[in-house]
Amino acid sequence: MSDVLRIESVRIHPGSATREEAMKEAADLLQATGSVTDEYFAAMQQREETVSTYMGNELAIPHGTNETKQAILASGLSVVRYDGGVDWGGEPVTFVVGIAGKGDEHLEILSQIAILFSEEDDVARLKAASTPEELFEALSGSVNA
Repeated sequence: MSDVLRIESVRIHPGSATREEAMKEAADLLQATGSVTDEYFAAMQQREETVSTYMGNELAIPHGTNETKQAILASGLSVVRYDGGVDWGGEPVTFVVGIAGKGDEHLEILSQIAILFSEEDDVARLKAASTPEELFEALSGSVNA
């Protein structure tokens, strides 16, 4: 499960986005790296209708449903920071982490992200990164281990 996060899947936006736009960008980045098919965005929308993927601490982790596993080609992550925020069903989100896990790998990936975002100091460090490269470096040690 090495290198699920690649530099080309990390973005920083100074503005805000809608939840729909943020999920679309997360899915598009996963698709661009060959992790998912174009069906994956619809799978993310399905999941969101069932249960919110807001995790607290300014983090949302949109992902597909078990029924749409065929849309996942390889495990991957996308990370987008919206400095203007995203209204995630009434919750403030800065980080949108798209996740696609082949087999059961999503559980391990989710746990690494949850640990990273459970520490306020780590979240502050991720918010302080001024370039996608800095953000990638701050994240890759945790998720590409």
